[in-house]
Amino acid sequence: MMLDTATLRVAFAAVALTLLVLFYLVSFRRTRSAYSAWWCAAIALFLAGSSAYLLNGTSHQVWANPLGNILAVLGAAGVWAGARSLRAAPPRIWQLAAGPAVVAAASAVDHPGSNHWAGGPFFLALMSLLIGLSAVELWRLPPAYTRLQKSLALAAGFVAVYYFGRCIIFITDGPLGHVFTAFFGSAPTTLLTMMLLVVVSFSMAALSNEQVTRELRARATQDGLTGLLNRTGFLDLAADELRRLDRTGTAGSLVLADLDHFKEVNDRHGHAAGDLALRAFAAACTATIRSTDLVGRYGGEEFILLLPGAEPDQAEALVQQISLSLAATEPLQGFRLPTASYGIAAAGPGSGDLEAVIASADAALYRAKSQGRNRAARAH
Repeated sequence: MMLDTATLRVAFAAVALTLLVLFYLVSFRRTRSAYSAWWCAAIALFLAGSSAYLLNGTSHQVWANPLGNILAVLGAAGVWAGARSLRAAPPRIWQLAAGPAVVAAASAVDHPGSNHWAGGPFFLALMSLLIGLSAVELWRLPPAYTRLQKSLALAAGFVAVYYFGRCIIFITDGPLGHVFTAFFGSAPTTLLTMMLLVVVSFSMAALSNEQVTRELRARATQDGLTGLLNRTGFLDLAADELRRLDRTGTAGSLVLADLDHFKEVNDRHGHAAGDLALRAFAAACTATIRSTDLVGRYGGEEFILLLPGAEPDQAEALVQQISLSLAATEPLQGFRLPTASYGIAAAGPGSGDLEAVIASADAALYRAKSQGRNRAARAH
């Protein structure tokens, strides 16, 4: 038995409402992430748009049909914004509003009171474009971001291609043509969209779980004040890196850094000023080190860096750049930032384990302090 379009739209609305409630309770309330919010909004808009189409054939069609087009395109824009929020800032308001505005104007002048497909070519083209942009955003995610990246991108890409095919056949065959009604009409599209909505929603829920796990892992290894690795996170990564250096015969350096007279900053200006100084030094480090280097907060006002491939003389040049960057920072809240002292130890083949290398750098740091501070000393 063939299901009519109205029956399928009612079923779609029921499925969309169920998914909206479940996704909101299971995903958004746990993560509060931007993409979860956008996905909830998209489902709600698709649900409202499909409900508006149920008024086709009634006296309300004149406003309900264009409204359905607008809400569906807004839903597609929400999918794009959600996908984009995973790797960058979401689109601007005018970018999200442009598509709905175009389809609203096209639908309004295309006899919506009697034409179920008012503004059809514009509607189909915009759905294809926005969902296609979503597929591109998902595909451009870093490979390590999620194991679902490719499958979600391919699903979005399939829907974009399908809507593009609908648009082409609509223009060439017409909405009453055999090819369009058989493969691209409202009934098959509603059924296809309903199935994909279920699959993608479960995939997005799995992505939420991955995101929660990743955030918990990051919190466990990240210093909350500076954003650098915390002591535990640094030591774990540095131990692995030191074994790699020893295995490959690659030289490296480990640096312990300590802010000079840091207690005076806290005593004179308060702990908030001390926090600003710590953040400023962390920013100077991250602005100077290479992408292959590790940097963490070792404790209090002490920081630690591991520089693979850098000889001690190269490490000394790097810490001088950090000090110059710190000195160039504008005074904060009426006080000048403290200087820093550094202890540098060789890290690599023959240097011993991580504990021994840190001990060597600590002895060098003590010597730099005793020699007048604001300088670097190398381990003997």
